[in-house]
Amino acid sequence: MVLNFYHLIALTIGFALDLIVGDPRSLPHPVRLIGRLISALERVLRPRRSSKKRSPRRERVAGAILCATVVLVSGGVALAVTVGAYRLNPAFGVLVEAVLTCYLLAARDLRDESMKVYDALKIGSLDKALAALSMIVGRDVESLDEAGATRAAVETVAENTSDGVIAPLLYALVGGPALGYVYKAVNTLDSMVGYHNERYENFGKASARLDDVLNWIPSRIAAAAMILAAFIAGRDYSGWGAIRIFLRDRRNHKSPNSAQTESVCAGALGVRLGGDAYYFGRLVAKPTIGDALREIRPRDIPRACRLMFYAEGICMALGMAGLVAACKAFGG
Repeated sequence: MVLNFYHLIALTIGFALDLIVGDPRSLPHPVRLIGRLISALERVLRPRRSSKKRSPRRERVAGAILCATVVLVSGGVALAVTVGAYRLNPAFGVLVEAVLTCYLLAARDLRDESMKVYDALKIGSLDKALAALSMIVGRDVESLDEAGATRAAVETVAENTSDGVIAPLLYALVGGPALGYVYKAVNTLDSMVGYHNERYENFGKASARLDDVLNWIPSRIAAAAMILAAFIAGRDYSGWGAIRIFLRDRRNHKSPNSAQTESVCAGALGVRLGGDAYYFGRLVAKPTIGDALREIRPRDIPRACRLMFYAEGICMALGMAGLVAACKAFGG
């Protein structure tokens, strides 16, 4: 998308809409539509009635077709809708782009959903906390105690500060809704088929690898923004602790990207994250991230959310400054 001040205004409105209202549950969400497309295409590319076991190569080819189709459809539709809206009327184009941008970002929803875990823990209802937690994490939650539930919620906020907030914001800044929804499509693909298990090991390989590629730069920008946020967000955070744990533990994850922001959050809060967890009934060994300078507590959930908002604000401010400079330089 050509950089211009309409794009800047739309981004600003979309950013504000996400913070104020989040995602209205009563309206169709583009990411849910992408999820339905993925499910429908998977049924076509991997028919359950087939009696023959498919070869790993065929599974990888089918998975690559799924990935390419979903990415092209998602980006293409977003581009067509945005361009069509601007051609009808610039003001209408700004409105449409702003709404599409709002749907890309998940800061408000991430805060609201994680705070449900905190609110339940605060009143001593572990069952309600685990029920709320199960809606935002992929791991098994049944056996978690209060500390485990808190740790899982903080990890989710920390990881999704990159995946759900800063990465889509950066892609929208650079390429508008079209590039933003290309990223969102890949991220959704990874969350649905990018598992290391018998069903998806080969079928989800293309999606998982592309997700790693698209998140490589944003996750490191997000980590840098979170470190800066830890210095300015108040006494609850340690900027130097964030730097120390980031430098030491940023690779303590199978994903090349997930521990980037998790390590910063762990260091900023002075807690230990990570460790073994159950997925689909199977114990998965995972390294720890951070030092247990103190016991993790439920109030670390809103602290992690605050760090996320500060980091998002930093990225938005710097990104908008870059857009303004580009618009002036190129006459957009």
